[in-house]
Amino acid sequence: QFSDTGSRKEHVKITSESKPGFLERLSETSGGMLLGLVTFLLAFYLLFTNEGRALRTAKSLDEGLSLVVPLDTIHSISQQNEGRLVHLSGALSTSKPLFDPSYGLSIQAVKLKRNVEMYQWVEYEDSKEYEENGEIKKETKYSYNTEWKSEVVNSRNFDKEIGHKNPSAMAVESFTAVSPNVQVGSFVLSKGLVDKIDNFKQLSLANLEDPHADVTRGGDYFYHSENPRRPEVGDLRVSFFYAGLSGEDPHLGSADKVTVVARQRGDQLVPYHTKSGDILEILHPGDLSVEEVFQKEHQSNTMKTWALRAAGWLSMFVGISLMTRIFYTLVDWFPVVRDLVNIGLKAFAFCVATSLSLLTISVGWLFYRPLWALLIGLLSVVPVVVARSRVPPKKQQ
Repeated sequence: QFSDTGSRKEHVKITSESKPGFLERLSETSGGMLLGLVTFLLAFYLLFTNEGRALRTAKSLDEGLSLVVPLDTIHSISQQNEGRLVHLSGALSTSKPLFDPSYGLSIQAVKLKRNVEMYQWVEYEDSKEYEENGEIKKETKYSYNTEWKSEVVNSRNFDKEIGHKNPSAMAVESFTAVSPNVQVGSFVLSKGLVDKIDNFKQLSLANLEDPHADVTRGGDYFYHSENPRRPEVGDLRVSFFYAGLSGEDPHLGSADKVTVVARQRGDQLVPYHTKSGDILEILHPGDLSVEEVFQKEHQSNTMKTWALRAAGWLSMFVGISLMTRIFYTLVDWFPVVRDLVNIGLKAFAFCVATSLSLLTISVGWLFYRPLWALLIGLLSVVPVVVARSRVPPKKQQ
């Protein structure tokens, strides 16, 4: 049965299958144990390599801070700084504007991005399972809505394509144009530094005219539609974004300023290779001092380290849970016992994952900071001690 609310349509599909037997569930659990083992081993690799990366990056940043040379001027090149790590701030400049001739648009910027969206059908699923008459039934509600999407949605994968068919391609494509020559004063930025200029802002189209008879401007979009207020499936809308304004613009203001820390090679700013084996090629928006730049880099390194630690712990927890799932399968016929075993397995996975994660981190620190490695290693036994302390002592025989 279909119900239509505006452009939204829904229908419900119910499928059923016989309840899997014990051997079938055991077979599925065995496959999950293999996946859990892979996830478990991956967690060790992630945690160990992350600590080495974090410490290497921190040492490289400290090395860079001790060696960096702030430049007095960006408008002349001193041969004394050849090959050295330098710090400079200034406005971005490019040799020529970036164009999109299809829409009669140009801007003096480092990057210009055309973003094309198509009005399309999108399918959503909401499923729930329940047991009835010895069978497992799955009720899935499929809903369809029309939305603007920047990627082509393949309607062939829909549960019901009839009435929800999307075009297979867009008549206009998205793209990003990058200036071939980007400078700060007399210095040319490397490709790696240019890649870091990614603070895109939407470009206002208020001062532009409609480029073609079949294109209508509405707000900050160009519409390929007969009626932009009531778009149809297949209609397009185009918006533009820019990053790194590099010239004076009467509507956008003055050029963006950036701060760069990199190696001077002639008039080029290129990557600097540290003794720790890392690369320093830093760019931040705004006018920052040397200390502010390296403080931001340390903060970024810390955030990345903790994010990977959390990912490693979660990977280990999931791996242990999958490997011990077989004990739950063996008792899942008994509801009370099943629930108690499930709680116990989750607690076991939590404690073991925490202990092994801390132990792996301590091994990663062993070659760099042995004292901290020892302290973290001792901390790794705390979850096990806490867990054992909650186990009631055996009664005397």
